[in-house]
Amino acid sequence: MNLEQIRDAESKYLISNYKKYPLFVDKGRKCVVYDYAGKRYIDLLAGIAVNALGYNHQRINNTIRKQIKKSVHVCNLFYHPYQALLAKKLIEISGLEKAFFCNSGTEAIEAAFKLARGFAYKNHLGEGKHEFLTLDNAFHGRTYGALSATASDKYRKPYEPLVPGFRFVKFNDVEDLKTQFNEKVCALIVEPIQGEGGIHACSHKFLNTARQLCDRYQALLIFDEIQCGIGRTGRYFYFQKFDLKPDVLTLAKPIGLGLPLGALLTTDRIAPTFGPGDHGTTFGGGPLACRVGFEFLKILQEDQLLEHIATTGEFFKEKLLDLKAKYPFVTDVRGEGLILGMELSFPGREIVNRCLDAGFIINCTADRVLRFLPPYIITKKEISKFIKVLDKILSEVKLATTELTSASQSVGGSH
Repeated sequence: MNLEQIRDAESKYLISNYKKYPLFVDKGRKCVVYDYAGKRYIDLLAGIAVNALGYNHQRINNTIRKQIKKSVHVCNLFYHPYQALLAKKLIEISGLEKAFFCNSGTEAIEAAFKLARGFAYKNHLGEGKHEFLTLDNAFHGRTYGALSATASDKYRKPYEPLVPGFRFVKFNDVEDLKTQFNEKVCALIVEPIQGEGGIHACSHKFLNTARQLCDRYQALLIFDEIQCGIGRTGRYFYFQKFDLKPDVLTLAKPIGLGLPLGALLTTDRIAPTFGPGDHGTTFGGGPLACRVGFEFLKILQEDQLLEHIATTGEFFKEKLLDLKAKYPFVTDVRGEGLILGMELSFPGREIVNRCLDAGFIINCTADRVLRFLPPYIITKKEISKFIKVLDKILSEVKLATTELTSASQSVGGSH
């Protein structure tokens, strides 16, 4: 089956809810993906921050082989070893105290919202204390609760009315946050680094104010680190850059390395909100996914990947900043570790297409931001190869822009 055949088959049998790039993936190894024609691509997207150890990592492959000989699924009416082992690791690295496992990031968000409203209700924190504050530019998922906390009309409008009780705060605007907070707020949800929104980091002042206001109004502070967490910034979690901690932390993406796994972490004070039967999942926290997650965290520690992410990310960002200095249509470079964005003055999809043609996988978010989320094992050599190609592509864009401007001026001068 070739690319055209699979496109035709998907068009016939699948709902067309993804705008796909013309890449028919066969296999991968480390940071390289191969298509069915044998062409190789350096992957700087990692399945949108999922394939943190790249492809075909030997220890992960061995872990999967061992576990599938035992059990793939054990329902949550019974015990298996790996939920507790993975939870213990996550608690050790986060400073939180209890874990709940599900299948995805959006499920972790839904659990967080349910936990927040339940906590306010069961602790009699006040009549009508059920509102949520979220941020402009936020993206938390596509199920109804998560979508209600997501800012973009593009995602929201066709599916309204959404879940009531959500209000939006201006990004990094401390005064707007103070103005909007009141006794009815049961939780504030924040992506410490907005991923889909274009790689925007919350300021220390904003996050510190958020922590203080949540304490004052007995509201829960929820950090959504689904995209930026579990090592991607060169820390286990981005919030650890600051002297503060959330009440609830939502995780997914790299934790299962492609197997469906999400997590919610919280404190001993809040965890009893969910008693038996209050919340649950059929598949979440199964032995295969949890064993892979446990092995991933061991590799993250034993291979000292946080240090590698920090130094490699700094190198990558410096190279992107060099391109910004060279090309005026590159308006910003931002991010930390291996979650980086390059903002352009025009839509970036064509740049993504040209990179793909040249053998490099990236994507564009928020229309104009080239997003880079490579595997944690990416090397400086691979980054340098990409920068050389991106430089060439940007130079061609600059030349085309210059020629277009000259032609426009020439036509204008003839009148």
